[in-house]
Amino acid sequence: MRHTPLYDVYRHYEGVRFIDFGLWELPLHFQGGISSEHQAVRTSAGLFDVSHMGQCVVSGEGALAYLEYLCTNSIADLQVGRCRYTMMCYPDGTVVDDILVYRRAETTFLLVLNAANTEKDLAWIRGDNPRSDQCPEVIDISETTALLALQGPRAEEILASFVPACRSMESFSFQSQCEIDDVFALVSRTGYTGEDGFEIFCNSDDAPRLWGLLMERGKPLGLLPAGLGARDSLRIEAKLPLYGHEISDEITPLEANLGTFVKLDKGDFCGRDALMRQKAEGVPRSLRGLRMIDKGVPRSGYAVYYEGRAIGTITSATKSPTLGGFWAYALVERLQDLKFGSVLTVMINGQERRAEVVRSPFYRREG
Repeated sequence: MRHTPLYDVYRHYEGVRFIDFGLWELPLHFQGGISSEHQAVRTSAGLFDVSHMGQCVVSGEGALAYLEYLCTNSIADLQVGRCRYTMMCYPDGTVVDDILVYRRAETTFLLVLNAANTEKDLAWIRGDNPRSDQCPEVIDISETTALLALQGPRAEEILASFVPACRSMESFSFQSQCEIDDVFALVSRTGYTGEDGFEIFCNSDDAPRLWGLLMERGKPLGLLPAGLGARDSLRIEAKLPLYGHEISDEITPLEANLGTFVKLDKGDFCGRDALMRQKAEGVPRSLRGLRMIDKGVPRSGYAVYYEGRAIGTITSATKSPTLGGFWAYALVERLQDLKFGSVLTVMINGQERRAEVVRSPFYRREG
């Protein structure tokens, strides 16, 4: 089992519960439980250890053109000091992974990769894609980099006590060489919770010190340590995709309603022809939000029916601490008469349970 640089810090926390997440032993929740951590992020702040995520640096004269080919979103107009959400696709238009690309210099980029996909992503970037003969320098820095996520409406207040300049940072911007007491870090105004917040990169050896500094400063403001359980319920409420669920090597970005991150007019990129063809012929499936009407716990992979016919499956579901009740996303056939308010059936343990099609995301923060 793999451990992040913070494992020896939080394994001694009272009430912490660990789970196996892609061969990483990570906290599911701490003493207060998932709901209290979720609510802390919505009302105050939560601190997550996401050091299991992968990171690599792509650099050199051909780095920009290479990433422009690998990514569905535009990289050419990305300014130094800004980052952007994008996907990498296979030639058939399905998804290799969704990633963040940081432009650190004119020819230097930092990529953040999903933990479970890091090895696959690096292989794809370095040698498995159709233009790998043009690959620039790619350095895997995952083992030497730690990543913390400080999220919630009071995240800025907590971090500004160390880094006053964070107050003026725009969403999807970052600053390098920020001093958090005696720790140097890259600070990015990004997150995976639907709230304002920051993701903080530092050297692995500095992670325990950074965690302690942030927790000490934030505790009087309601900051709680938070685990994967709250991270999942928060991202579901905010309709943030998870690889293997809303996107995968069997689902295209267009089917996952992520077309805004696919720039079909930017020029050639891997998967563009297939996505252009899918758009022209009609995207066959769509991701729809559901609110359970009947009692029952929907789970990923459960079949969804409409008027007695199977039309898709649940991709993700949660009991919402913010809204109450069970909410889910389903990847289903595009049907003309399927509208908001339509009632579908989810098969839960062999029993039919009704769910209503609703607007998503289920939660949007004010401002």
